[in-house]
Amino acid sequence: MPTPDFVLDLRRMIGTHPLALAGVTAVVFRGDTVLLGRRSDNGALTPITGIVDPGEEPADAAVRETLEEAGVVCRVERLAWVHQIPRIVYGNGDQADYLDLTFRCAWVSGEPYPADGEMTEVGWYGLDELPELDRDMLRRIAHAVAEDDPAHFEGGRAPR
Repeated sequence: MPTPDFVLDLRRMIGTHPLALAGVTAVVFRGDTVLLGRRSDNGALTPITGIVDPGEEPADAAVRETLEEAGVVCRVERLAWVHQIPRIVYGNGDQADYLDLTFRCAWVSGEPYPADGEMTEVGWYGLDELPELDRDMLRRIAHAVAEDDPAHFEGGRAPR
């Protein structure tokens, strides 16, 4: 499911104007491996990502997206990172500002496969031999790797 229906409904009302959305990243671990998938829209290798539906708890969205995109059942262990992603302008002109909530998740069951077409391939990658990833995605994984660290938040500093 590429674009949720509620986003399409909003787009009919506001056109391509900036839309603030809550997004999630599920960094799913199985032992010393992390679940990554190659996005069908841009070919980037990433952890599982998605948009939080209206009224949905963000942790539930991370679990749902993992099952929908990769066919893997996971459980959320903790919030790892909260950050604002710089504005994205899509090819059709739509603009979106995502507040990303990155969760550390643990594999429960299932073998990964590209379940809903948002990924062209999905698999487990060793933490000590990660392929080349976008800097932001590497930061999401790094914040999730530290098992006992509290969540990291961008900003929140007193003005000077």
